[in-house]
Amino acid sequence: MIPVIIGATFILFVLVFALPGEPWQGRCGERECPASYIEAFKREYNLDKPLLLQYLLYLGKLVQGDLGVNFYNNRVIDELAVRYPTTVKLALIAIAVEIVIGIAAGLLAGINKGRFLDSLVVVSTLVVVSIPVFVIGSVSQWGVLQLHLNDIFPVTAAQGTIKQLILPGFVLGSLSVAYVARLTRTNLVENLRADYVRTARAKGLSTGRVIGVHTLRNSLIPVVTFIGYDFGSLMGGAIVTERIFNINGIGGFIFRSISQRDGVSVVGAVTVLVLVYLVANLLVDLLYGVLDPRISHD
Repeated sequence: MIPVIIGATFILFVLVFALPGEPWQGRCGERECPASYIEAFKREYNLDKPLLLQYLLYLGKLVQGDLGVNFYNNRVIDELAVRYPTTVKLALIAIAVEIVIGIAAGLLAGINKGRFLDSLVVVSTLVVVSIPVFVIGSVSQWGVLQLHLNDIFPVTAAQGTIKQLILPGFVLGSLSVAYVARLTRTNLVENLRADYVRTARAKGLSTGRVIGVHTLRNSLIPVVTFIGYDFGSLMGGAIVTERIFNINGIGGFIFRSISQRDGVSVVGAVTVLVLVYLVANLLVDLLYGVLDPRISHD
């Protein structure tokens, strides 16, 4: 994990701070900033030092749990602490949606391969994958307003409550639902043709036990891999979904920081995202042994 964190933060640091333009532009209104202000700004944020030295100074703070102070004199860790609870709730709702609906749809399609339910799931997921998220979000808002369901599913989530995040969570998880359903179906159909399934049925095991205890568990291994990756992605914030539903989360924070050339905030937020990715993948590796006892972690 340590080499990944160092490599990712270094590449990101170089990309962010090597971009053309200056972070102090526009901070003095329409007039040019005085030379004394620019020099003081550079000294405060170590911008007067070589890029490699800037990174080493930042890394020294990072190992102490300090994500730095952004260009507006706010601690990045405080900015993230305000927004991450909202993003975590949104991500958990989206993950729950894709697990419950996606696996259930894939299971129904796999069991009924070649029948109406199978065709319905395949066509429906293909339609969902083909539609951009901002269209799904806008249409869902319009539908809720037309059906007068705004009291149940608010179309904005400025406060970030669970009730307000249900609709955005469904929208955010819609694309992943399609992928999880198709992935579950494909692996289930493949495993239903395996020798161990025929052996289990020959021993007289019921269809429900064959699928629920044996086939489905093996079919979920690639699904768990995808969900673990997707959770890390969702924890980074969904910029489009957060902007549509006016959510004060990490996605909006990263977008605004990039627009304002606030490199410290961008590097700090993405560093936390890298850590989330690593932890999510670690949990996925541990779940492999639960789903398939043949996999050893010794």
